[in-house]
Amino acid sequence: MTAATKRLWIVCAALAIAAGAAAAHAAPTDDLKQFREFFKNKFPTVKFDDYADGLYALPGMDDYRAQWEALNEFPPYELGLAEGKKEWQTPFKNGKTYAGCFKNGGKNTAQHYPYWSDAGNEVRTVEMDLIDCLKKNGEERAFTTADLDKDAKARVQLANLTAAFYQLSQGQRVSIDLSKPGALQAYEEGKKFWWQRRGQLNFACANCHMDLAGRNLGGNQPLSAALGHPIAWPAFRTVWGQLETIHQRYATCNSQVRAKPAKHGSKIYNHLQLYETYLSTGLPLTAPTVRN
Repeated sequence: MTAATKRLWIVCAALAIAAGAAAAHAAPTDDLKQFREFFKNKFPTVKFDDYADGLYALPGMDDYRAQWEALNEFPPYELGLAEGKKEWQTPFKNGKTYAGCFKNGGKNTAQHYPYWSDAGNEVRTVEMDLIDCLKKNGEERAFTTADLDKDAKARVQLANLTAAFYQLSQGQRVSIDLSKPGALQAYEEGKKFWWQRRGQLNFACANCHMDLAGRNLGGNQPLSAALGHPIAWPAFRTVWGQLETIHQRYATCNSQVRAKPAKHGSKIYNHLQLYETYLSTGLPLTAPTVRN
């Protein structure tokens, strides 16, 4: 890392601390307004809906966008998505399917995930509901019992199935309900995680995906903007060569700042996903898609 790069890390860390302190006691609606204003000021030429395209919508990303558009002519995630669709459509031994576990057969519902469940007193993700659907129907798959941090094959199977579910809602605009006390508390915990510095690099999520969004900090690619980030997952990263879950992305982000990742499916990652998804309210779902 060059001296200039180190100085940039330090400056951005200070910015994130200051922004985090200012945002600590804001209501979700205020957070949302400030979050949108931040990116409107940072990238004034980028239209709101264009953030659904992730990194490729940002200024100066013409070469990356051209590569991304070329990849999308024959999307590399199609094989994984096909496997997910097959799993979704194949009847269980009792004759039922996953569709029977979801409102409207799973169509046009993913835009409301994650959500707060009073019954379970917890945040629920799509992956959790898919796994519970299997259990309720007396079925088992590798991903229902595997350690998803260690068993990549099982995790990708779950990502493929989740991608099939999200595709049923492509284009639907994110709308997260935070009206229940439990949802608000979970949101605040996710918010705290987002702004909290961690790891040997002493970095928060905001350092990379707000302050350094669109910049290449000594890596192989520029950093994506936080606005629109969660709506693409499960996504196919070109460096991974497969569809993956958003929790796997969180884990690798934590590892990159030399912090110990939380477990896949952990409460804190569920709460982080709730916070991050709420901040993309109004954007259309694009998952599954390709990301660098």
